Amino acid sequence: MKKASLVKKAPLTRLAQITDFHLQADPEARGRSGSPLRQLEAVVAAVNRQRPSLVLVTGDISQDETAASYRLAEHALSRLEAPWYWLPGNHDQPALMEECRELHDEVDLGRWRVLLLDTHVSGQPHGELGEAALATLDERLATDDRPTLLAMHHPPLPVGTAWLDEIGLVDGEAFWRVVAPHCQVKAVIFGHVHQSFHAVQVLADGEVLAYGCPSTVDPFLPGSATFALDEASRPGYRLIELSDIELETWVERVDIRVLNSQS
Repeated sequence: MKKASLVKKAPLTRLAQITDFHLQADPEARGRSGSPLRQLEAVVAAVNRQRPSLVLVTGDISQDETAASYRLAEHALSRLEAPWYWLPGNHDQPALMEECRELHDEVDLGRWRVLLLDTHVSGQPHGELGEAALATLDERLATDDRPTLLAMHHPPLPVGTAWLDEIGLVDGEAFWRVVAPHCQVKAVIFGHVHQSFHAVQVLADGEVLAYGCPSTVDPFLPGSATFALDEASRPGYRLIELSDIELETWVERVDIRVLNSQS
């Protein structure tokens, strides 16, 4: 009797996304809803318990744009037990980040790759890629058809929170036109919105998933017309599991009430 062959599944690759620390030079500085540094440290500890193979940090590392704030971030992130990569947000100074730790634009995961896109616009809250960066993205996607995850700071589509939608990615439509012919792009993850978010961008030849991530500090209230904190929410992070060609993702929350009551 012929033996049935066993189909071996490739092991999953687990990524974590953390974002929007808003650190200041003073490690004891307070945010609107707690201690940014202590909350980052608590999130780092929680991420380590999930044993990811890679951590993506999607911007707004600093609030006061000081070299000291990036040194605090680098020290806290050095406790991660997996390699980590960061990109700038609207509150950041990319040159200071680069002095502290190298900025990368791609991570090779073997079966997958991650492209890190810089949407920072100096002195502005909104984001933009620009014609040159979009042309480069098109070329990079055209030369490699492996499943691809794109990471950036600003959301490339509306998230339904009016004041945030005014300071999103201003060339979002151009971005999607570039992505549309490249069916290997499976998802886009971003920071900036301080809340969990999920949408599907429908394109001519397929769909791309889009995910926002909670901040490590000061959660924003979804759906608000003007700035408002979500008093019922908690800091969090996103986990992403990559299989051969698909991904699964979810958000985990971190209870920091004890930390803030002691600070």
